Amino acid sequence: MKLHSIETAIIDLPVARPHKLAMAVIDRHSQVIVRIRSECGVEGLGEIAIIPHYGEEAPGAIKSMIDDCIAPYLIGHDIRRLESLVMLMDQVIKNNAYAKGGIEMACVDALARSVGVPAYQLFGGKVHVTIPLLWVLGNGVIDKDVAEAEAKLAEGRYKLFLVKIGKGDPRENVERALAIREALGDKARVRVDINQGWDEPTAKWGIAELEAGGIEIIEQPLPAHDIDGMKRLTERFSIPIMADEGVMTAQDAMRIAHHHAADAFSVKVTKHGGLLRTKQVANIAHAAGIRLFGGTMIEGQIGTSAYAHIFSTMPNLTLGAQLFGPHLLTDDIAPATIEFKDHALVVPDGPGFGVTLDTDKLAFYRRR
Repeated sequence: MKLHSIETAIIDLPVARPHKLAMAVIDRHSQVIVRIRSECGVEGLGEIAIIPHYGEEAPGAIKSMIDDCIAPYLIGHDIRRLESLVMLMDQVIKNNAYAKGGIEMACVDALARSVGVPAYQLFGGKVHVTIPLLWVLGNGVIDKDVAEAEAKLAEGRYKLFLVKIGKGDPRENVERALAIREALGDKARVRVDINQGWDEPTAKWGIAELEAGGIEIIEQPLPAHDIDGMKRLTERFSIPIMADEGVMTAQDAMRIAHHHAADAFSVKVTKHGGLLRTKQVANIAHAAGIRLFGGTMIEGQIGTSAYAHIFSTMPNLTLGAQLFGPHLLTDDIAPATIEFKDHALVVPDGPGFGVTLDTDKLAFYRRR
């Protein structure tokens, strides 16, 4: 099972509507696709979805890092030795979690396919057959967000919703989140994500208002580096405080757990640098009594399936997952194979991630 080739392509996929975050507005979604092939002919697929300004890496830089820097050192490496492969990439270059995670994802897919098992079997087997789904209300307008949530409820796909409130006037944002919460009533549960957008005094006021108004969870209210501030908020409020941008590495997870600076983590394969490292973060959280939420970088079929496989192996992933990418993207380079029912994603059971590549679509959406 030695690596024979590693190929990459940047693609830009259409979205159903502009998706407003604190750091960017997404009107098309960029990904780096990784295809590896073993010497015995087994292929594996990886997907690196990029949210602009969320992290430090960009599509062109990721592709160049893989093609020119990392890949030449991996050819001939036995992909059955996943830990060794990750160690080798760390020896080649520091950081660059997105690039390393995409390569590792493709190797996991190929390895699981080669032995005819779902990828989750390589990580201890699944403990969740389905994963409750969360939809992000990213219009930034109350009436549009409420109408969108009502439509998703009617479809039977979502009853968990997230409102982005980190950009703009905090008072207006809090009022918007509470208005959406009130409009949906008992039919749905609503959370908010501040994306590091507040300082501590604003957070103390805003979280108190949101908690009183029935919001369920507060995600990353303070800048990632402000662990002391996150600790004070976690101690002050009974509403769960979730870390996202603040928990990139296993070392971050250890630090936050040690300081009791969050009640929950949002885990993402891309930001952690692969499935192995995502499982490391999950294990630290489990040992510390910290609950998990499955985050997203807005993946398509390949990435969503990979995320679902590793999330399904985490006993403390009890807060659902944000794997809405296949419903926001209006086209993809892989046929739709993931099943959604009863407000949840059904964890795939096919070999590897259970996803195949449409090479015509890859050629169509490939960036020139």
